[in-house]
Amino acid sequence: MKQKLHEIKESFKGNKWAPAFNAIHTFLYTPNEVTHSGTHVKAADDLKRTMNTVIQALIPVLLFGIFNAGYQHYSAIEGFPENFSVLEHFITWRNFLVGLTTVLPLLIVSYGVGLAIEFVFAVIKGHEVEEGYLVTGILVPLIVPVDTPLWMLAIAVAFGVVIGKEVFGGTGMNILNPALTIRAFLFFAYPTWMSGDKVWVHGAVDGLTKANSTDAISGETILGFLAQNRAEDYAYSISDMFFGFIPGSVGETSALLILLGGLYLIFTKIASWRIMLSAVLGALTMGLIFNAVVDFGWIGTYSKFYSLMAFDFWKHLIVGGLAFGIVYMATDPVTGSQTNKGKWFYGFFIGFISVMIRVFNPGYPEGVFLAILLMNVFAPTIDHYVVQANVKRRKKRAKKAVIYTEESASLETQSA
Repeated sequence: MKQKLHEIKESFKGNKWAPAFNAIHTFLYTPNEVTHSGTHVKAADDLKRTMNTVIQALIPVLLFGIFNAGYQHYSAIEGFPENFSVLEHFITWRNFLVGLTTVLPLLIVSYGVGLAIEFVFAVIKGHEVEEGYLVTGILVPLIVPVDTPLWMLAIAVAFGVVIGKEVFGGTGMNILNPALTIRAFLFFAYPTWMSGDKVWVHGAVDGLTKANSTDAISGETILGFLAQNRAEDYAYSISDMFFGFIPGSVGETSALLILLGGLYLIFTKIASWRIMLSAVLGALTMGLIFNAVVDFGWIGTYSKFYSLMAFDFWKHLIVGGLAFGIVYMATDPVTGSQTNKGKWFYGFFIGFISVMIRVFNPGYPEGVFLAILLMNVFAPTIDHYVVQANVKRRKKRAKKAVIYTEESASLETQSA
C-alpha cells in the first residue's frame, strides 16, 4: 500500500494538485524527504507528529465532553441524582449517544470546512498543506456550546482560517491563535448563542419553563449565576467542578483531565510549563485581590460585582474555560511569547486579565479567550524588551570586562 501511494505521489510531481495528495500521503506515512543541506539538530519528530501529540492530550477531554453533554441533557430533564454514581449516571450508553450526535457534527464541520480551505490555499499558492489545523480543528468544537448551529460554526471557521491565519502567510506566521479567533468571531457576531439566553444543553429546553430551566444553561453557568447575584442557584460541589460534572462548553468542564493533559504536554516538552504556571499565579493573584476587597468591606453586597468578587480565588481555576485556555491555548508556540523570561510575563497577564474580565463584565462572565488574544498581540513586544534587556546587560558585562582587562594590562606593565 505504501509503495503504491509513493508511486502515485511521484506521478503527481509538477501537478498543481500535488500538495493535496501529499497531505494525504504524509498523514498516513512519515514523509520520505530528507534534509538537502547541513543541519545542526536531527530528530525523529516533525510538525505533524507534534500536532498529533497535542491531539492525544485532547482526546480524553473530548470523550469526557461527549459523555457530559448527554449527562447534562438528562439531568436537566430528570433532575440531578442525589446519590451520584459515575458508572450508573455518567458513563452510560444513552449519555454517550446524545453527546455523540451533538459533538460529532461539530467536529466534522470544523475539520471539513477548515481543511477544505487549507487545501484550496495550498493548491493556489503551490505549497504543501500545513499541519497547523490538525489541532485547531479539534480545539474549536471543545470551546463552543454543544448546541452551536452548524452553519454558524462553518462561517466562523472560514473566517478564522482565512482572516486569522492564511492572510498572514499560514501556519507559523499568524499573530493570533486561530481557534480563539474563531471563538471571538462567534461571540461578537452571535453573542446570545455563546453566553446568552439561547445557550442550552442539547434538547433540554423542550418541555421546561423559564423558571426551572436554569440548570440547562450550557455556557458559563456557575459564573453566570454569581454574576447575577443568584448564589442560591449555585449548587455544584467542589468535586463536581473539579471532575467536570457541570454544564459548560464541550471541553472546558473537567479540570482533572485538563490538568492531566497539561502534565502530558509538559512531559513531552510540547508546551511551556512557565506559561502554565505563571498564568495560574496571575489568576490566583487577581482572585486574591478581589477577595481582599470584599473582606475589607470596600464593596457592599448590593454591588453587581459582589458575588464574583467574593467567589473563592482558587475556584476560578476549576470553572469556566480558564484552565482549558491556559493549558491548550496560551501555550501555542506560534502566538505566545518565545523567550523564557517573556513567558512568565505573558502567562501571568493572561491569568490576571482573565479573572479581571470575569468580575468586571457580568454580562459575559468569562474572559480567558479575550485575555489570550490580547496577550498574543503583546507577545512580540514582551520578547522585544526581554531581548533588549539581555543585550544591555551583556554590553555592561563586556564593558566591565574591557576595563578589567585594561587595568590588568596596566598593572602588569608597571610591575615589569
